[in-house]
Amino acid sequence: MDPVTFDRDRHVAFLEILLERLPEDYESQEINRLTLAYFIISSLSVLDALDRVNTDQLVSWVMSFQIHARNDADLQNGLVYKTSNSAPVLVAYSDADYAGSLDDRRSTTSSGQFYGFGGSTPSNTLNNDGKVSIYNCSHLASTYCALAILKLVGYSFSNVNIDPILVSMRVLQMPNGSFIPTHNGAEADLRFVFCAAAICFMLNNWTGMDKLCAREYILKCQSYDGGFSLVPGAESHGGATYCAVAALYLMGFVEVDALSKASQPYVIDMPLLVEWSLQRQSIDGGFQGRVNKPSDTCYAFWVGAVLKLLGSYHFCNREALRIFLLSCQSKFGGFKKFPDIIYPDLYHSFYGYAALSLLEETGLKPLQVELGIPALNSTGI
Repeated sequence: MDPVTFDRDRHVAFLEILLERLPEDYESQEINRLTLAYFIISSLSVLDALDRVNTDQLVSWVMSFQIHARNDADLQNGLVYKTSNSAPVLVAYSDADYAGSLDDRRSTTSSGQFYGFGGSTPSNTLNNDGKVSIYNCSHLASTYCALAILKLVGYSFSNVNIDPILVSMRVLQMPNGSFIPTHNGAEADLRFVFCAAAICFMLNNWTGMDKLCAREYILKCQSYDGGFSLVPGAESHGGATYCAVAALYLMGFVEVDALSKASQPYVIDMPLLVEWSLQRQSIDGGFQGRVNKPSDTCYAFWVGAVLKLLGSYHFCNREALRIFLLSCQSKFGGFKKFPDIIYPDLYHSFYGYAALSLLEETGLKPLQVELGIPALNSTGI
């Protein structure tokens, strides 16, 4: 493949094959079926090739992954309510409720199920006792991927029962504003704050999270060097920085081209953030995710998207970046993590297309950068 030419048709053919059957190397990703589908569908969308997809079949498949509450009692289980004169009102847990370890907090406050989308086999499969298997539960990342796929193909969310998603999602928000991805408990960090914000944004309903509390958590994750870490006090990282900035943008705390609006106070240290992001571009033209790491295809999107949202993308060396990205283009179609490896993968393929879209490569659709997906269709099913 010509190292300076983007071969769109070869990439479309590569994705069509993966749409039908994945290589055996993906067997270990059984729990991430919706995420893999998100990469394929989003890639085809960037390439303006969604006509290769059987939309009705895809929608039916995605919808089969949603977990449904059996009744209202199941939906309310694990939530704390107070009674007003008119109706029950959801309130935050008290600080005392959250004393102890994360596992202790989950056992004392979150016996309720999260009714989103699972990542593996159809999530409405029940155990013999009629309960959803704890090994096949809803996950914030899978829910984000499911809704993104539906959005990309123009499926109307009026056909989705969104109230259980939003009501039960509040169980996943920690008192410090972060989110865990499942009701069973897991790590709490910026990835899942972004997922929660993206879910609420796509559903146009913010009752699923406390935005102010989430904002405070994000602000605590900005490091001394300007970047953001997944959790407060850790090392700045390109992916975490995207999650922070995109979530703030989705929640309305950061404006488009915020750096140019110097008359307004910044919620975060914007100049230092831009400096850190620009310093992630390496001598080979690509972007690294952390200091002293090699350039990697995916960070051309993660860090490039941050600069795009802040109105500073024009400061990076776009010509050098394009050369790096095309050096990661596989002869089989798709993109590789690094130039010197042989085979492409779905993750780096999508973010390779997304990064080239930021560069306005001919034949690629623009992105809705803050959501991490191609520009949305205006038509509905």
